Order: sequence, then structure tokens, then C-alpha cells
Amino acid sequence: MNETDLCKKVRAKPARKRVGRGNGSGLGRTCGRGHKGQKSRSGGGVRPGFEGGQMPLFRRLPKRGFNNKNFRKEYDAINLRALAGLADGSEVTPASIQAMGFAKRMEHGIKLLGELGEKDTLPKGLKVTLHRVSDSARRKIEEAGGTVEELHPRTEKKAKKGRAAANNDKKAATKEEE
Repeated sequence: MNETDLCKKVRAKPARKRVGRGNGSGLGRTCGRGHKGQKSRSGGGVRPGFEGGQMPLFRRLPKRGFNNKNFRKEYDAINLRALAGLADGSEVTPASIQAMGFAKRMEHGIKLLGELGEKDTLPKGLKVTLHRVSDSARRKIEEAGGTVEELHPRTEKKAKKGRAAANNDKKAATKEEE
């Protein structure tokens, strides 16, 4: 081993930059911002996506499609394995799920999903009353002798209009013929 083999210990979190603590630190006086200009001023800099007056990329590209991000409902997802430890005949409600600590946000409600561990078994006679329940979860609960009630039942999708509807009709007709 030589002196040249020695190196600084690599840290998971690098040390914080302490600026304005004298020229000997290497980050004194201008504090690593250089001389003058918009980026050297406090609060200076440009907004994200700004390209100096050139037409920005997000305005140059064509916009297509539809985005429902602002209006979609996000349910807290809980799997059936969370209910595996309950007693037979238990009632499962949004309040009881929250009390158990499984619901984090509760923004639009809770959806029960059907994933169950290999060794887990569902309690018999569960009474589940939640905002949404997946088909596989509903089937497993009812097989175990329980009941399921949805607070926000799913609505049927509207029929398509125009060419899409005509194509779907053709597909359905060919399936019936087979």
C-alpha cells in the first residue's frame, strides 16, 4: 500500500456547500455564481422551459390526446392479504381500514384489490363496505361466505358513436358467426 492508494472516503450524502465563508474555501466572494448577470442575482434565473426567447420545445411540439389528470379519482389500494388476520364475521368499513393504518390519503376513498398470499386465508362471513372493490376481490370474499357492498359503484360505459361504433358492431357480428 502506498500513499497514492489512499483516497477520500465516499459518503452517501456529500457535504453541504457552505458559500460565502472566505476565499480560502473556494466558494467565497461570488459564491460560485460568477460575475454579474441574471443568474448571479438573488432570485435570478429563468423559469423552467425558458429558452431565451426562442419558441420553447413544449410550444413547438403538437398537442394530441386527452389528459384526465386533474379530474381522475385516486383510490387508496389495499390488498385482501391485509384482511387475512381479521376474525370471522368482521365488518370492514373505511373507518376500520383507517383505524388499522392501511389507508394513507383517503382522498377519494379505498379500493380493495384481490391479491392474497399463498398461505393467507380469508375469514369467513366478512361484511365488506368500501368505496370500490375489484372483481377478483369480490369473487374471493363471496366464495368465503362474505358479502360486498360498494359505496361508489361503477357506472356502465357509454356506447361509442360514429365509426368506432360501426367497427365494434362488425367485430361483434363476426364473433357471433364463429
